[in-house]
Amino acid sequence: MKIIQMPVGEMANFTYIIADENSKEAIVIDPSWEVERILSSLNENQWKAKYIINTHTHFDHILGNEQLHKMTDAKIVQHENSTCDKHIAVSDGDKIMLGNIEILILFTPGHSNDSMCLIVDNKFLFSGDTLFVGNCGRADLPESNPADLFDSLYTKLAKLDDSLVVYPGHDYGSEPTSTLEKERKTNHVLQARSKQDFVRLIGGD
Repeated sequence: MKIIQMPVGEMANFTYIIADENSKEAIVIDPSWEVERILSSLNENQWKAKYIINTHTHFDHILGNEQLHKMTDAKIVQHENSTCDKHIAVSDGDKIMLGNIEILILFTPGHSNDSMCLIVDNKFLFSGDTLFVGNCGRADLPESNPADLFDSLYTKLAKLDDSLVVYPGHDYGSEPTSTLEKERKTNHVLQARSKQDFVRLIGGD
């Protein structure tokens, strides 16, 4: 497996390419700006994009979907709650295979009502805007729900292995990647607090 973390655009977004080097198949996570760079990377490595997976459907994570689909015929995968154009709708616990690589869908609403994280081969966590290095996604947007975000962070992510490498949706932290163990120890939003306190902190109430 090979992972490419690609900073794109003017909002510190990350686009990711995950490739199974045996099958030469790849997925692209959250293509937004600079689609030409994504295509160039795929071509240089002789990878064929099989899926485009969006961790959620805010504009800065899906801008490149249509162009990349037209250029590669990759299928667009989104959570079933998404109202945007997609070819495959997924829900919590679904699995997608890329060659021999297993991608587990973890529904993590809060930042948006269609947010999801991807657990890849039980080693890597692509956390979108649910969890950043040192912070979490906003929960004061029209489709946000800070109570749901609390549950996603403190219930769903809390059950995952400390060794998972965290690949966030934005480059907002001190480092571009982290581990769940480090985030549990240092990320202020993951320090033990009540749901009420969390909602007050994150929701701005």
